[in-house]
Amino acid sequence: MKTYCNRIFVILCTITLLPAIVWAETPRDPYTYFFNETFGDFSEELVTARDEGKKGIMIFFEMDECPFCHYMKGNVLNRPSVQEYYREKFLLFAVDIEGDLEIVDFDGSRMSQKDYAFKQHRVRATPVFAFFDLNGERIHRHTGKTSGIDEFMLMGEFVAEGHYRDTTFTRYKRSKKK
Repeated sequence: MKTYCNRIFVILCTITLLPAIVWAETPRDPYTYFFNETFGDFSEELVTARDEGKKGIMIFFEMDECPFCHYMKGNVLNRPSVQEYYREKFLLFAVDIEGDLEIVDFDGSRMSQKDYAFKQHRVRATPVFAFFDLNGERIHRHTGKTSGIDEFMLMGEFVAEGHYRDTTFTRYKRSKKK
């Protein structure tokens, strides 16, 4: 009888909690829930970031044919916990390294997305996650996909908490494994 009651309890808990678990882990479109909308004027976005009390701005340099960009968007940037954490700490924008759309950089200069990526930030491979402080100075750059959600969250913590001032991301990751 005890075993039967335990099974019933487990089944009821599973049925009751399953919708919450599924909802919490349901992937969401990163262009809707991760990235912020922008008119492409990053000098204005700095003002918005300051006004909203953000730690800075993160730019995701991507291109359509990049399998590692697709991995990040399909496995990491689409997670609600990642989206909530990063949107709380940063303004987040995607830049197509092959794009012709005009943007305004942090200093107010106008150029195409591809010139901004290639000429100003020397993006040669994607994805690149570039973090900028509230003065528009780059404070951290990560090229390539992360190993998954945990490493990406650690990178956000590394920047948001200011650890980039004292150490490298690699050393920071090692210190967290201990």
